[in-house]
This record gives sequence, structure tokens and C-alpha cells, in this order.
Amino acid sequence: MEPLMAEFTEGTPLAARMRPRSFEEFYGQGHLVGPAAAFRKAVEADRLGSVILWGPPGVGKTTLAEIVSKLTNARFSRVSAVSAGVADLRKIIDEAEKAKSGKSSSPADLFAEDTASRGKPQRTILFIDEIHRFNKAQQDAILPFVENGVVTLIGATTENPSFEVNAAILSRCRVFVLKALSDEEIATVVGSALKDTERGYGGRRIELSEEAMSALVGLANGDARSALNMLELSVGVAESLGQQPVRIDLGLLESVVQRRLYLYDKGGEQHFDLISALHKTVRGSDVDASLYWLARMLEAGEDPLYLARRIIRMAAEDIGLADPNALSLCVAAQQAVHFVGLPEGALFLAEAVAYLALAPKSNAVYAAYGAAKADVEETRNDPVPLHLRNAPTRLMKELDYGKGYRYAHEFEGAVVYQQNLPEAIEGRRYYLPTDRGFEASLKERMSKLMELFEAQRSADRQS
Repeated sequence: MEPLMAEFTEGTPLAARMRPRSFEEFYGQGHLVGPAAAFRKAVEADRLGSVILWGPPGVGKTTLAEIVSKLTNARFSRVSAVSAGVADLRKIIDEAEKAKSGKSSSPADLFAEDTASRGKPQRTILFIDEIHRFNKAQQDAILPFVENGVVTLIGATTENPSFEVNAAILSRCRVFVLKALSDEEIATVVGSALKDTERGYGGRRIELSEEAMSALVGLANGDARSALNMLELSVGVAESLGQQPVRIDLGLLESVVQRRLYLYDKGGEQHFDLISALHKTVRGSDVDASLYWLARMLEAGEDPLYLARRIIRMAAEDIGLADPNALSLCVAAQQAVHFVGLPEGALFLAEAVAYLALAPKSNAVYAAYGAAKADVEETRNDPVPLHLRNAPTRLMKELDYGKGYRYAHEFEGAVVYQQNLPEAIEGRRYYLPTDRGFEASLKERMSKLMELFEAQRSADRQS
């Protein structure tokens, strides 16, 4: 395969030089570019239909489109939604219609090396980078031509296409989701740039310390372009200091990115120590310490969705029914972080953490489930009492399934006693509410229910 760029001009950014030229050079997105992936097979067979590539920055959306451009026999037209307008789209559509009828007049087609293909019908692939930046009128302008096959659309977007792409266009495209690269994949990208003698720094003596590599990978946050840009800037600064060999350490990287860097292993001891500190200070109702440990993790590059998951657990484990709103607020924070991302997303997590720290605490539900689970594991799993069983068939009714069931709404206050646990563990109490927060009112209600149940049970014994 010929490279996308036969040669690089002076000043071509490292990220552009290191852009993968084939599926084999591509890092990450194995679900799209793996040997058995449907996307790759469709591209290699030159049968790719209209698609939307959705994912965060620097994960390969434009690169995939460029690989398609090298593997397809179709004409390939590329526009950026940032600068293109309706007039640009109409010009491309006009050429696409001519190409489809075999009457293209574009220089690329008139002077094609494959003379046998001149004058033959040819399809057009239209790649729109940042398609979410097109307004409704611009998206409507291409809709009929996507629908009738004049162009095959490849749209790239960092935004949720459900909200940002015309529903009519979306219904005619298959959406492929690209994921942020893992830390290991980012490290491999950086390592390749350091070793590549053709496009990277393989011909130079450049040393990147282990600490600087770890910090750079964390800062990149799954964005290969960002990682390569930081590496290039660091090399430039180090070379300007006259170093030989060029050494990039944590201090130099800090000067390049203009911020303090934190040594933080997302899968190691620091990760677990910090999340433990966050959880325990929330449980201890220390709002200031809770916010500090949250900031430590976020600023070190921790995945905000990991933190959101842990915060949701805290809401159930340590606050529980002492404040039922806690869980709803934390789930809303997770959705907000997922929708908006960082850096704004840090504020949503901070709000949730502050709320949890200041909320009344109860682990009663947590303890209750543990006790119920222990009974399930340690006692015999007796059958469901007959009156609680479902009886959808005549045979089941004849076997007394559902017989004697008391429908609560037929009793005063919609409260009725009946044996709801297996006989061996009848009378077990798992949930023991505290006197804190909303749970105090639940404790009072449970006390009244127990009195009603006991009165009904006594009446049953006497009847």
C-alpha cells in the first residue's frame, strides 16, 4: 500500500507524520479494525455503506476515513464541517452525480492512471469531518443524495449523533463507536514514535524517563494525538537546551504542559490508596477532605466514570435510606459527566461528593442485604410458600398454588400479615433502620407495621 503522504514537508506535526497508513498500523479499536471485524471486511471488500464514526478526539476517526480512501475504488471527497458550506457540498454533489453517470469532468478523473476506468460510472465517498458542526440546513442539503446513493457518507463526530446528527441522515447510516485508547495503547503509540526512523524520532538520541512516560500517558487520557503533540513539544524544548542525548524527564514535561504532574498508577497502590481515602472521608462526613481526595484523583488523570461508579456505591453503602435522594443525585452526576466530559465534569462529581459527605449516614440496607445473602448461602433453599406461588395453569391451581394468598389492598391500610419467608427462617429481621435522617421515619413505620402484623397473627391463631 502506498503511504498516505509520500513525503513530509518541514514542520509537519509528529501526529500527522505518525498517522497509521493501514489497518495493520492502527492502534486500538480492535472491534472495528481487527481481521474479523465487520467494518474492516466491508472496507477491504469496497462495500462500505454510509456510516457515522463517533468517538472522543484522537482515537482514529479521520485516520479510518483516510485508510478507506486508499482502499476504495470510489472517488473520495473530504470536507470539514468547520469551514465548508452548502455551496461546497453542492459542488461535490454535482461532481458525484456526473461520476455516477460516467460523465465526471474533475481533473482527478480525467487524468486517472487507470484509463480503462475513465468514462465509467463511479461512486463517491463523501467524508465530513466534525459533521456535528453542520446545521440542520447543511445536513438537509446532503440527505437526498445519501438516500439515493449519489454519495456514500462517512461522518466523523465527537458528539452523540443521536442529538447532533439529523435523524433522517442517522437512519440511513450505521453508527460505529470508537473508544478512548487504553494507557497501554497510548504508551505503544509514543514508543513507536520514538523508534520510527522514517516518520518519528528513531534517528535521534532521545530518552524518555519512565516517570515522564507514565505522566504523559495519563495526561493524554486516551487521545493519541494529544500524546504525540506533548512528546513533540517536549523534544523541541529539550533540543533547544542543547541536550545530547535529549532527555525528557518529569520536570521538563511539567514545564512543557505548564502544570504540576502527579505520579499516579491507575491500576496500582496509589489508585487504591486514594479511592480508599475518598470513600472513608465521605463516610466520616468530612466534606473538605472528601473534595481534596477527589481532586487528587481527577487531576492525576483518573477516569471520571470510574469515580462516578464508586461514588454511586457510596450513596447506597453509607447513606442508604437515611437520604434516598443521595442515590438519585449520584446517578445524575454520572450521566452528566458522561454527557459533558472533563474538565466541566469535575464539578458534577464534586457536587455529589459534597452531598454524600454532608448527608446523614446509614449502612442499614448494606448490612441487611449482607445478612439476607448469608441466609441464602448458609441455610437450605426451601420452596416458596404455596400461597405466594404463581398459578398460571389449571394444574398449578389444583396443586394449591396461590391458595390462601391475601391481597393487601383488600385490607385496612393495605397492610396484611402472612407468612412470606420459608418456615425455617420465619421471623428473620434483616433491615434495622437507624434514627438518622429519613430512615428515622422508616423506623417508626416499621415499628407500627410490626404491631399490626402481631395483632393479625394473634387473630389468626384464635380463629
